[in-house]
Amino acid sequence: MEALFDAAPFVGYVYPNETVIPWTVMIVIYPYLTGLVAGAFTMSSLYQVFGMQRFKPVAHLSLLTSLCCMLVVPLPLLLHLGHPERAANPMITPHTTSAFAVFGFAAGFYVILLILENWFVFRPYIIQQAQQRKGPSRWLFKILTLGSYDLSEEAMAYDKKWILALAITGIPGAHGLHGYVGFVFGSLKSREWWSSDLMPPIFLFSAIISGIALLVVIYVVSCRLRKVAVDMDCLKGMSYALWGFMMFALLLEAVEFGSLVYRGREGIETIMQYVSGPLVVPFWTMQICIGSLIPLSLLTYMAWAGTRGTALYNGLVVSALLVLFSVLMMRWNVVIGGQEIAKTGKGLVTYHAEIFGRESMTTAACLLVLPFLLLWGAVKLFPPWMEVEVHAPGAH
Repeated sequence: MEALFDAAPFVGYVYPNETVIPWTVMIVIYPYLTGLVAGAFTMSSLYQVFGMQRFKPVAHLSLLTSLCCMLVVPLPLLLHLGHPERAANPMITPHTTSAFAVFGFAAGFYVILLILENWFVFRPYIIQQAQQRKGPSRWLFKILTLGSYDLSEEAMAYDKKWILALAITGIPGAHGLHGYVGFVFGSLKSREWWSSDLMPPIFLFSAIISGIALLVVIYVVSCRLRKVAVDMDCLKGMSYALWGFMMFALLLEAVEFGSLVYRGREGIETIMQYVSGPLVVPFWTMQICIGSLIPLSLLTYMAWAGTRGTALYNGLVVSALLVLFSVLMMRWNVVIGGQEIAKTGKGLVTYHAEIFGRESMTTAACLLVLPFLLLWGAVKLFPPWMEVEVHAPGAH
């Protein structure tokens, strides 16, 4: 009953069964990771599908990033489940009317798609390493060739057709995967803060900007570590993409909040008191001002002033880091904030985050670091910036 007494003085009441917030920080991390998946894949598709050559330096890197994040996506859900051993039950006994059950099939399909596209993209490199390496690592690459060493022009043309087909299929797959998360929240009429038809596009556009921002940071850091020059044309293209998608994301959030106020449904007084009270720092200060308006203003100024060189990528990296922070705060404010408003519309409860434990802040931090550890290992095995010269004709 502690949360019951944490309600602010201006609120009315909450029922005893609402004093426990069921969706914890694990459900904050889950949509954040799926957003990085969708956003990173979008950057790859701009090159693979739409032929934007300026994004070539990050095309393969974005595919690896998307796959590494996707492999971690199920972990927050498994940690949140009381019986994670039952996670496969929805797929064994499918229930098509449940959005949660359908997700298992959608996520499984998308993981397979990402693995296939990465395999086709890195197949020339895999074959090269299988022929050149010595020791145990050679056997790893020999297994990954799946018995095919054909690098003829006909085989490479066939691979490109598959890459294009997978990339085209992956666009609705990636965006649908994250739009589904917004659909889950938007379809819950019991939560006024969530119940909006704009939730899917809001989640989708915020996912795209988070993925682009992540690639900006990873690309610049990787260039620094490898001591190679940053492709300024690629970086500038990513800054334009980040700026454009941010405009849409902020507009959608403004429209959604405006419609919430305009509808004025029962409980709107409590929501407005919440937004102007406990939510001032996490929403207005951290998410909107620091995480959105500052990077948007900085990107706008750099585009207007024609900023180049070191100033451009320093400013872009700072903007990207702030955007990543903003999207994380958006997930927190939606998931946790939506539950802090009682279903009665008359009171507030407070979420007390654990420091240690299965669903704690420490576990959440580990889950956020894990994709980068996987990416570090993946980049060591499959360098995304290497061009393999294809010489081998025919099959072996």
